[in-house]
Amino acid sequence: MAIQEVLIAQLDDVLSEFAALLKRSKYDDVSDLSEAEVGRFVSRAEAAIHRVAGRPSPYADQSERVFKAGGYTGILARSLAGILQSLRSDLAAGYVKSHRELVHAELFADFLEMAQHLLNEGYKDAAAVIAGSSLEAHLRQLCQKSGITLEIASGASTTPKKADRLNSDLAGAETYSKLDQKSVTAWLDLRNKAAHGKYAEYETPQVSLLIAGIRDFIARHPA
Repeated sequence: MAIQEVLIAQLDDVLSEFAALLKRSKYDDVSDLSEAEVGRFVSRAEAAIHRVAGRPSPYADQSERVFKAGGYTGILARSLAGILQSLRSDLAAGYVKSHRELVHAELFADFLEMAQHLLNEGYKDAAAVIAGSSLEAHLRQLCQKSGITLEIASGASTTPKKADRLNSDLAGAETYSKLDQKSVTAWLDLRNKAAHGKYAEYETPQVSLLIAGIRDFIARHPA
């Protein structure tokens, strides 16, 4: 599935949640439903707008204006649903593309294809290193997108964060779930084993799963 289709599917998923709320409510601002379930949609809608459109963007800016204007949760939900629908329509029509994300996705896809080719030819160790390096590069791009610093200050100098720290920071910022964090940790561990010559500690099928997992992760969390 192309990355654009993945993004549209993510928007459809969130919009379907609002449609379900509307179906159960007597009002178009779902004011007769519980604050908790409407608030859950508001949180998901805001996250989807920022994830798909990126920041800064007209859609993210508009959502921020909605929050600044205030009002009860149902009004926020209705407004955010409208922004989501506009974003979804524009994305489907080709009017909106996060060019940086699409370029990154294509670049990482090329590296993952290279890793898959090496694996098919019997070079599991090189394949694991290339796939893992692609993952680390993607984590750095996700940090930049999410406003997470890539370095640790130490006195007058700075040192780059290691991949495990990037993973922890991204999960802490809810860029992705704790379940994804655990998967990334396992993938990085396999990459490190390959990079440090511990070739007997993993098998070809694990590298195959590594490549497939990273490909899915990048598609679900574009940078």
